[in-house]
Amino acid sequence: MVNDLKKKKLVLIDGNSIAYRAFFALPLLNNDKGIHTNAVYGFTMMLMKIIEEEKPTHILVAFDAGKTTFRHKTFEEYKGGRQKTPPELSEQFPFIRDLLDAYQISRYELENYEADDIIGTLSAIAEKEDFEIKVISGDKDLTQLSSEKTTVGITRKGITDIEQYTPMHVMEKYGLTPEQIIDMKGLMGDQSDNIPGVPGVGEKTAIKLLKEFSTLENLYESIENVSGAKLKEKLAEFKGQALMSKQLATIERQAPIDVTLESISFEGPEREKVVSLYKELGFSTLLEKMGQDPAEQVQLELEAVEYIIPDEITEDLFANENYFYVEMLDDNYHYADLIGFSLVNEKGNFYLPTKLALQSEVFKKWAEDERKTKIVYDAKRSEVSLRRYDIHLKGTEFDILMAAYLLNPSETMEDLAAIAKTYHIVNIQSDESFYGKGAKRGIPEKEDLAAHLVRKGIAMSELHTRLEDELKTNEQYELFKDLEMPLSLILADMESCGIKVEKERLQSMGRELNNRLIELEEKICELAGEKFNINSPKQLGVILFEKLNLPTFKKTKTGHSTSADVLEKLAPHHEIIEHILLYRQLGKLQSTYIEGLLKVIDPKTEKVHTRFQQTLTATGRLSSIDPNLQNIPIRLEEGRKIRQAFVPSEKGWVIFAADYSQIELRVMAHISEDQKLIEAFKEDLDIHTKTAMDVFHVSKDEVTSNMRRQAKAVNFGIIYGISDYGLSQNLGITRKEAAQFIDRYLNSFPGVKVYMDDIIHSAKQKGYVTTLLQRRRYIPEITSRNFNLRSFAERTAMNTPIQGSAADIIKKAMIDMDDALKDKGLKTRLLLQVHDELIFEAPEEEIDILKELVPLVMENAVELAVPLKVDYAYGPTWFDAK
Repeated sequence: MVNDLKKKKLVLIDGNSIAYRAFFALPLLNNDKGIHTNAVYGFTMMLMKIIEEEKPTHILVAFDAGKTTFRHKTFEEYKGGRQKTPPELSEQFPFIRDLLDAYQISRYELENYEADDIIGTLSAIAEKEDFEIKVISGDKDLTQLSSEKTTVGITRKGITDIEQYTPMHVMEKYGLTPEQIIDMKGLMGDQSDNIPGVPGVGEKTAIKLLKEFSTLENLYESIENVSGAKLKEKLAEFKGQALMSKQLATIERQAPIDVTLESISFEGPEREKVVSLYKELGFSTLLEKMGQDPAEQVQLELEAVEYIIPDEITEDLFANENYFYVEMLDDNYHYADLIGFSLVNEKGNFYLPTKLALQSEVFKKWAEDERKTKIVYDAKRSEVSLRRYDIHLKGTEFDILMAAYLLNPSETMEDLAAIAKTYHIVNIQSDESFYGKGAKRGIPEKEDLAAHLVRKGIAMSELHTRLEDELKTNEQYELFKDLEMPLSLILADMESCGIKVEKERLQSMGRELNNRLIELEEKICELAGEKFNINSPKQLGVILFEKLNLPTFKKTKTGHSTSADVLEKLAPHHEIIEHILLYRQLGKLQSTYIEGLLKVIDPKTEKVHTRFQQTLTATGRLSSIDPNLQNIPIRLEEGRKIRQAFVPSEKGWVIFAADYSQIELRVMAHISEDQKLIEAFKEDLDIHTKTAMDVFHVSKDEVTSNMRRQAKAVNFGIIYGISDYGLSQNLGITRKEAAQFIDRYLNSFPGVKVYMDDIIHSAKQKGYVTTLLQRRRYIPEITSRNFNLRSFAERTAMNTPIQGSAADIIKKAMIDMDDALKDKGLKTRLLLQVHDELIFEAPEEEIDILKELVPLVMENAVELAVPLKVDYAYGPTWFDAK
């Protein structure tokens, strides 16, 4: 209960308004499941600020219940012309409601009324009960509610910068009382709400009239005293419209709400629910502020497990089928120390200490015996970690992690315990709860470690048959056995091999970049007229917005925002901006890529050994970490030059790169069976030019570079289920123009539209979609009653078969290339996979063979209705192989 002695304070929040403000104030953000989160994040930041600063005893967030309100009976066109809510925002409203529930904040909406009316009614009730009231909105209409007890906070640029409207502030700003705000709206109208007002009467004229006549009614009673014949004529002509506009702008303060002040008391957030939601949304920074890691420790009461720690490794420990678990403490297994093995088979449960096993020839012989079947957890990790000790693991028949991933790629598989828990096997502790985290992370006593690893082996034995049967039931066993399992060994080869990086060349680039940064810094300070710290957002904000008086687009709690999106909008206003943007880009290249790569060059091999994450993405794409070699920036020349440091590991060798041309568009042509797209690819036409011709109804010669650019954006955007809002942002055009463009595209390529409709229907029937090779992605939200969640799911359903099939194809190409290189006895080695590109190192004498072999193999990895096309290049560095 709220302490009666405490000053009662009510906070009322306009939910729709704040959500819109947050969405447009922050760049589009996504969590790991692809759900947009920027509006939820901004809303959360606002909530935290309000709770901290206002310390409310009562709080409510009001939402609009629908598009139609009682005001539409007065004026049908009320709020007409408003653009449809972007789906990227709509899909976030359920999460905003979940956020409020987690914070134990009341939310309310009332059919036929707006959020403003709920706020107006509750504030009126609270004033009579002697509450202090704070209203938060982005809509200045609510300033009419300010009084001695009610302050109205209106968000300005950004989300947490709030202008406080008291009666005194309203008077200072407009020269009017809060009650006169509705009279002002009656005269000048409100374009955002489509309130007409009196044509030709703006804010200044309205304020001048109200200072003289006080109210709209008084004005019309004394209209003969209005100076200016034209103004008087306009006022007389539109009297009815003015009075109606005032009525539309007036907030209802006696709405039939069924919430009481007692029912909206605020006791604070429910911590566990907030943590859970933050994890789901990927709000790592907010979790850290709560002193909470994304995964909490869970202590389990485990039954005793029987195991043997042998004094020596003998052949009679091993059976024909063995559940073999390789354990290391560090995630980066290229450098992590092995801390033990478990072996579970028909002969018993064994814990094999690291030193005992690695020094045993019997163990090595068994590990490398293909006839001895091994069921493992994470085959690639196990293989790479053992290779460091010159042991090549062979005979791996089943990978528990890979099977679980294929069965549900959207599920986060943190460790074996998480997979086991999914199948209701709870005799195993999570690694985090067992080993600890952060500074407390460490290896427990030998007996505890032995029991933990043996439990993992037992869990694998319980999971094996169930996972295998499920793969077969889902018709995914071939995908598992013929694609992902062989690929894991190829990736192990690539990771162990690594790619050579010339340290001296990177250091030289670093020096060059440093000189460029010094030059840029001098130029920026010269344009600014003084020296300052460019890396300080606060100092930069003072220069840009106070000294140079550039327009303000967004503010933060600490001052003016100088984020990249803000700077890009400022670019046309002053030449200093392009230098600042370049300074930042080069600074990131220097710190993240030059210095970052220098830190991870293995001093023994002079190579970097990235890790390919094979069981991470929902679409099946590979990702690269430690370091991420798939994300080296190539838009800037300086970024592309970083690839000059990647060289062959042997003299007389070159780097050979081959990439699929527009593979996702070709997959879309195949899946959609659109004849125009199929013909265009068969005739080897430029697909973006062809699209521009069809959409704009022009000949090839009439296609301009801008037409092709727009066609390219919609070609790739369609693959991802892009909305009119998303396309408008990409192309810098209006949403209406973007919507027309998408409609023209779908009319031009009807097969694509049929595919979109069919795949959504299929997903609703089955609950999942599949790729060409039967990779499956479950989409439970596809049948949600919530429009926003359903819309996001529909876009996912459209995209996954295309993007996932493209991922399958390049994986198949990697396996086929590995076989082809071995069949021909070539020395060429596959080093990297970067999206749709394969990078090899090869002896110069094998280049002529590769020029024929690589395109032949890659273009025939799968058979589509359109030809796959591969481009290749080679040179002394990765930079030259472009």
